Amino acid sequence: MREPADVVREHLVRALDWEDAHVGFDRAVAELPPPARGVRPPGFDYSVWELLEHIRIAQADILDFCVNAGYVHTMAWPDDYWPGDPAPPAESAWSESIASYARDRERLKRLAREVEDLTALVPTGQGSQTYLRALLLTADHTAYHVGQIVAVRRALRAWR
Repeated sequence: MREPADVVREHLVRALDWEDAHVGFDRAVAELPPPARGVRPPGFDYSVWELLEHIRIAQADILDFCVNAGYVHTMAWPDDYWPGDPAPPAESAWSESIASYARDRERLKRLAREVEDLTALVPTGQGSQTYLRALLLTADHTAYHVGQIVAVRRALRAWR
């Protein structure tokens, strides 16, 4: 019989990229034509590029918070969590952002599996900032913005 903590860990790992109830990150950003990546359709505040970068930046910050013993929160909200322009600065930036997001997601999955106590406070955190909270926050934040990516793609008629 598996330990309850192991079941929770595996659910956390799955939550970081699952598609049980909605489209996941990988599918949401797949096969978007380059000209559509930086377009803000009427009625939308963000392009897919802006949303992709925001997800990547926020996830990287949460990961750093969890694994860096010298972490100090220096990023200003909201400016430091969003790219400066609606379009990628170069063609390669799109694939680099997706690859960076994927690497950090894998590191978060490893953290979920390996941290000794998920309910322990992150050493550089305060209040109720546990590893469990950080992992759930990452999954929830990503899911929210993935929904926005799909909505923007639909408005651009770039969703199938």
